[in-house]
Amino acid sequence: MSDKLLKRLADLNTKDCLWIYILRILLDKETHAYMLRHEIEKRFGFKPGTVTAYRVLYYLAGRGFVSKKTVGRRKIYKITPLGKMELKTAVEFYKKQVKTLEM
Repeated sequence: MSDKLLKRLADLNTKDCLWIYILRILLDKETHAYMLRHEIEKRFGFKPGTVTAYRVLYYLAGRGFVSKKTVGRRKIYKITPLGKMELKTAVEFYKKQVKTLEM
């Protein structure tokens, strides 16, 4: 596989699917957006753009997958039961895809 194809595959399954990684982190602990970016880099090996992470959080909150509360000046995000179900569905999708692609 060429480097260009592999990079595209990685981008499609990381930066373009950022919501999965955010929900996975929030499954373990509630946190604020700034720390999410650092946690994604630490745990998953890529760092999303600042604005991108916030946009995805707003989207997830708008769909009811995460909730937020204000603590001091920070907004703390937490996965909801609906978000847990969505994450589980995404993980099952990836498991199925890997199984069908195995050689």
